Amino acid sequence: MSDHLTVVNHPLVQHKLTLMREKSTSTAVFRQLLREISHLLAYEVTRDLPMTTTNIDTPLVEMDAPTLKGKKLALISILRAGNGLLDGVMDLIPSARVGFVGLYRDEETLKPVQYYYKVPSELNSRVVIAVDPMLATGNSSAAAIDLLKQSGATDIRFLCLLASPEGVALMKDRHPDVPIITAALDERLNEKGYILPGLGDAGDRMFGTK
Repeated sequence: MSDHLTVVNHPLVQHKLTLMREKSTSTAVFRQLLREISHLLAYEVTRDLPMTTTNIDTPLVEMDAPTLKGKKLALISILRAGNGLLDGVMDLIPSARVGFVGLYRDEETLKPVQYYYKVPSELNSRVVIAVDPMLATGNSSAAAIDLLKQSGATDIRFLCLLASPEGVALMKDRHPDVPIITAALDERLNEKGYILPGLGDAGDRMFGTK
């Protein structure tokens, strides 16, 4: 494990991921598993959030108790598959501000093409968590981080379900300051830019589109 890459090897994460990889898993079950696994990954990506204290009254005494410090977090979904992770992370951080980056991959060049961008204000003073289930070639992810940095974001974390060595290497080259948190580092990409062994197209499996 490096500062740049964290693979969450918790038994529940790994078990749920295996069920998601299985091609016979239904759309409904896949979607539920993604939401459950995103809770566990969110725990890891928020592990070192800045803290402060606030004075409260318990039923028995007054105390200075720990609370999150600073502005509300910003969760950024890289469309469309990012929405599956987003839903689960929002379960844990319901007050977070939410943004969307729309990118699709040109099947000829494997390069990202932008079609939508809407993010919260004041990204420069927020912890920003970008979510996308698959870090494959890394081109779309790196392009999304480029856009977030152009909007002022300085404290960015990238949360994904699966990562390829190629995608991790590209992200480290383009954005060495952005830590990656993932459930698995898979073997490689195939000639079409899909992760192997992977789980297929996360968006198609989540939304039931083929």
